[in-house]
Amino acid sequence: MALRMTVYVGLLYQELLKRREIPRSGKLPPVLPLVFYNGNALWGAAREVSELIEEIPGGLARYRPQMRYCLLDAMRMADSELESLRNVAAALFRLEKSRGPDDIQRVVIALLEWLQGPEFAELRRSFAGYLLKNLLPARMPGVEIPEIAELEEVKSMLAERVTEWTQQWKQEGLEEGLQKGLQKGQEDALGEARGVLLQDLENRFGPLPEEIRRRIETIASIRELTELSIRAGAAASLAVLAAGLK
Repeated sequence: MALRMTVYVGLLYQELLKRREIPRSGKLPPVLPLVFYNGNALWGAAREVSELIEEIPGGLARYRPQMRYCLLDAMRMADSELESLRNVAAALFRLEKSRGPDDIQRVVIALLEWLQGPEFAELRRSFAGYLLKNLLPARMPGVEIPEIAELEEVKSMLAERVTEWTQQWKQEGLEEGLQKGLQKGQEDALGEARGVLLQDLENRFGPLPEEIRRRIETIASIRELTELSIRAGAAASLAVLAAGLK
């Protein structure tokens, strides 16, 4: 990202020179490179392009390219800090961090208060499009989102459906949690069954070849493990059991 931002700024300056769109001073205008990040994982990329370049010994270090970008990490910004800011960037960050339809509704109400007047009509429509085409479908997959164009209509829609959607959101979260719990329970049961079978085989036949151990550890169903346990009990030797595993 540091290299990409350096290239972007360089291309911008070239374009400004080509169009003769530079200040009367004849100098290039200052640029603040901003990176907006809304991921859950911590940002780990270098923020200064010089960090990506091998160190130069002695006095040559001053000739190593330098440019730093400003990182706006939405998920690490405190909710209280964002709510105190009266600007659309903070509103966008709050939407990205929203946990439910009621959070989204509060931001929409604030935006409508801030963006009054015809000069903000395009910005209001842009927020409405972002909410209806990106944020709400991602937050609530499977919920039908109506085709509307104005932010005021989004506010009305949320006011009418926020309770219904919140309940559906919570229900989907509960079902997902139950599904994960069941899956973890099955995985724990499989692990325990594999351990019992391996122990039984070692008690009967001694140390197991790595190939047999790997094959048993890849079995992904209780039924298959049960069937293998029955075959193992009837097997006269480890070679007979190994032949049945192929």
